[in-house]
Amino acid sequence: MLQLHIGSKNYSSWSMRPWVLLRQAGIAFDEVLVRFDSFAADSQFKRSINAISPAGKVPVLVDGALVVWDSLAIAEYLAETHADKRLWPGDPHQRARARSICAEMHSGFTALRRHCPMNIEARLADTGALIWRDQAAVRSDMQRLVQMWSALLQEHGGPLLFGAFSIADAYFAPMCMRLASYALPVPPPIADYVQRVQALPGVRAWIDGALAEKDFRDFEEPYRLRPIP
Repeated sequence: MLQLHIGSKNYSSWSMRPWVLLRQAGIAFDEVLVRFDSFAADSQFKRSINAISPAGKVPVLVDGALVVWDSLAIAEYLAETHADKRLWPGDPHQRARARSICAEMHSGFTALRRHCPMNIEARLADTGALIWRDQAAVRSDMQRLVQMWSALLQEHGGPLLFGAFSIADAYFAPMCMRLASYALPVPPPIADYVQRVQALPGVRAWIDGALAEKDFRDFEEPYRLRPIP
């Protein structure tokens, strides 16, 4: 049985990607939740993850004696070992395009990720409005995101980025969470896509898990002084 080691569901956007992919694709796995207590070298989190992965970060996929770390590497491994699930688009050109946008997500959108860290539990519209007003780099990231999603949705006719569910949708699921939590302004077709992603059973299951955690971590939320009552 596959094991997926993940961080706190409310905060860990990188963990969300392979977890949603596995769940939505119907691939059986055991979840190992490694709670965020701190990212210091002597924290329980670091001790737990360092014991299984040289990178010392989540997510980590364990398949027997094999350890795969980094969300994109995990997605590629699952696509290879579960070819019947068609996790990438079937057309080679579209598959290359899907890989390109996932790689762009992996290395890009740094301002949006830095200023709007994932927080599924919180409703941060006021914070989002200030970020939108003051952070030109966030507005630039959003412009690129809207351009990308709009082109794909128009080309494939939806409901998801390449028509059917793929790694690309799992990869951008945390970004959908950010847009919802911070109420960042997007055109109606993009808002509709965000809602469709949130309604996917795999994403819904992750959201439910995040809301059930009730595990406020102040180092993850410098914009809040206390948890939601």
